[in-house]
This record gives sequence, C-alpha cells and structure tokens, in this order.
Amino acid sequence: MYFLQTVWDPTSDGIAIFGDFKIHYYSLMWMAAFITGWYIMKKIYKNEGQSEEKLDGLFMYSVLGIMIGARLGHVVFYQSELFREDFLSVFLPFRFSGGFEFTGFRGLASHGAAIGMILSMYIYNKKILKKSVLWILDRVVIASAIGAVFIRVGNFFNSEMIGKPTEEGFPLAIIFRQLDNIPRHPGQLYEAFGYVFVFLTLFFLYWKTKKSAQTGFLFGLFLVLLMSVRVIVEQFKIAQIDSREDWVLGLNTGQVLSIPFLLIGLYFMFLYKPKSK
Repeated sequence: MYFLQTVWDPTSDGIAIFGDFKIHYYSLMWMAAFITGWYIMKKIYKNEGQSEEKLDGLFMYSVLGIMIGARLGHVVFYQSELFREDFLSVFLPFRFSGGFEFTGFRGLASHGAAIGMILSMYIYNKKILKKSVLWILDRVVIASAIGAVFIRVGNFFNSEMIGKPTEEGFPLAIIFRQLDNIPRHPGQLYEAFGYVFVFLTLFFLYWKTKKSAQTGFLFGLFLVLLMSVRVIVEQFKIAQIDSREDWVLGLNTGQVLSIPFLLIGLYFMFLYKPKSK
C-alpha cells in the first residue's frame, strides 16, 4: 500500500563508547554545527582582519549562549513543568526524576537559541570584540544558518518533530517506525532544506555583494528567512504541545514565537539606521 514511502527505522540512536554510555547522533549533529560554524567564522575573520584570539572567544561565547538559550527556551516555551518535576535536568544533560539517565542534548528550542545567540554576542562584543553588536551579528548568522541544518538532521535521527500524516502515495512521505506505521511529512528535512537556502543566500550576499556593509541587513534577513521557513514548515508538523495546534489565530506555538523575530528582522532590513559617529 505504501510502496512509495520511505521507512525510517534506525537500529540505534547513537554510538556506544563505554559500556552503556552513548553519544547520541543528535549530540553529534550539534558538534558538527559548531565545528562547521567555527571554520566559516575563521574565514570571515581572516577576511575582516580580525585575530584568531578573538575567534576563540567567539566560539566559547556562542556555544554557551546558544546551548543555554536553546535549553531554557525549550523548557519555558514547551515544557515548563520541568522546573517543578526535575529541576536539575533543565540545566544538565541528565534525567534525575524516575532514575538517573544520561540524555545528552535533548529538548532544545530554536527560538531560545536565537535569543541566546543575540545576548551572548552582545556580551562577547562588549568584552572582547569591541566593535558593534550588529557587526558580529551580521556575520555570525551565516554560521548559525548552516548550524540549523545540522540540528534539524539531528531531529530526524531522533524521529522527533515529526510531520502530519500524508495522503496515500505521497512520494516524500516517511514512516517513522519507532513511532507508528503512518506515512508522514518529513518536517525536519523540509526545515533543513529551507535552512540550506537561508545559508546560501547569506553566504552569497556577504561574499559577492556589498550588503555586509549595510549594518544590520544580514542579521535582519537571517531572522526573516529563518522564521519564514519555520512558519511555513510548521503547517506540515504536528503540534509539539497538545492543545496548541491552533493556539493563537490558527497558529501553533512555533509560528506564534516566530512573529516577533520576523518583525525585528524587517526592522533591521528596511528601517534601522545606524547612529552616525
């Protein structure tokens, strides 16, 4: 009946290295995101005449800011009961309630990661770079865009953030066997391909045009494109929280949270004017 659909049924969710200790594929995707981002920013810093010492600081601040922001964003926006039921698991990659278990980097929200990135770049600029926060944001979003691709591939490995059921015979449908036998939209892969487009657009504009000289433009464009992809793809994904399928005006949680970022992005693209020195 479903001969056109792909069945996704991985035998493992990670690589065992010490007995029962396992590095999850999702964690590996986060590592790939930061490593790839570091190489991209190294090339950009070299082009901008910035020292490698400042690049090292950028890596530290971005890792901490994005990871902490992503985790707190998930808990605040999607799983606030953890503050009450398993408080330590909010900040550590372990589960304590119902037995101790290493869970790795799970339960991370892209909207929280965006907030964490902005705040960490503000601190990094103030303490190390000493240029302007928009200068670094206009450049770090290029690395962030390709990083988002890896994260969505990690979600696919975990069979999470799955899509809605599709009609019979839909060629792009995937059956996530660990969950059920229903052919579904691969929402994670839709989003990953959308972020590839975001990355290529920002990369081209930075290296081939003068848009990087327009303060705040690439940062604003990143927010507009990234969140537009999110709003569109959310139409194909099941709600991450029960009863929030049509939370506000027919929009689910991910779409509602994307709207402020879209507005901020449009502001920096078309209205923001840097103060003259």
